[in-house]
Amino acid sequence: MARLIFGMNQSLDGYVDHTAFAPDRTLFRHFVEEARGQAGSIYGRTMYEIMRYWDDEHPEWDDDERAFAEAWRKQPKWVVSRTLTSVGPNASLISGDLERSIRAIKGELGGEIEVAGPGLAHSLGELGLIDEYRIYLHPVALGRGRPYFGGPRPPLRLVSHDRIGDVVRLSYVPA
Repeated sequence: MARLIFGMNQSLDGYVDHTAFAPDRTLFRHFVEEARGQAGSIYGRTMYEIMRYWDDEHPEWDDDERAFAEAWRKQPKWVVSRTLTSVGPNASLISGDLERSIRAIKGELGGEIEVAGPGLAHSLGELGLIDEYRIYLHPVALGRGRPYFGGPRPPLRLVSHDRIGDVVRLSYVPA
């Protein structure tokens, strides 16, 4: 059975914003390896539209960016949306019963499946479907933005922590 992992970059004050800060080279390489090892990714509409950037080739990319794009394109993706009518390559649309659909995906696959987007993670967390939360804590304070937790914080238990470059990764499981 697959495990659902919600992991995102977060500021010290709890916000996620891909336009306000980005991973350094060390962390980006870590994300390349994560993408290579994932069984797939589940996205909310907004995060999926942001990540579609990796579907196209960009001549200015370096080797790491090309490696991430290759890994991202290979893995299956599921997109949870009530408004989209189609999705891109290697992606499937989930517009019906969220819990049933995600439980079926978890039951059919092994390994780790990334969950991307705080709103989606909140919904899946309320259904008891998130197996681990990975916070990549960056040394920056934003003061505003979208919070990592899209609703009330679930009770969590710290299971590991490590440093990746200037970032601390905190791994939690539901308590």
